[in-house]
Amino acid sequence: MTERFSSTRRFAAPPERVFAALSDPNTHQYSEPTDWVRDAVDTAPIDHAGQVFAVNMYLDFAGGAYVMENKVTEFVPDRTIGWLPGQTPEGGGWEAGGWWWRYDLAPSGDGTDVTLTYDWSETPQAFRDQVPMPPFPPEYLDQSLEALDRHVSG
Repeated sequence: MTERFSSTRRFAAPPERVFAALSDPNTHQYSEPTDWVRDAVDTAPIDHAGQVFAVNMYLDFAGGAYVMENKVTEFVPDRTIGWLPGQTPEGGGWEAGGWWWRYDLAPSGDGTDVTLTYDWSETPQAFRDQVPMPPFPPEYLDQSLEALDRHVSG
């Protein structure tokens, strides 16, 4: 069974503008169709793999408000950015949640083809018992790319 969704959308904006939005934690709240992602905790621009950036989140079915600490796993300026969400439990030591997000950008004519991939294949069963995985339908990725496109173009 495939535990991955992927969607592609053509943006009128150049890759540099799309990547600038994705590498700015302050704008992540505009990259999805709901209000799950809130403001950035860490506001420094993302500039390398291994960096951790945190954002405030809110999900009723995940217990309400919480902070998600995202470890950047892929970083190729103007081409690829990806992260592995996780948290630092009491006692320390960041722990991955078992799912990841990745954006791949490809120049296309006067714009950019943006592919968003969400993979939940490494999510532990204990977490799946609390939160259904994936927590949204495949169309969520289409809606997320549409929201990001509106932000980048707007």
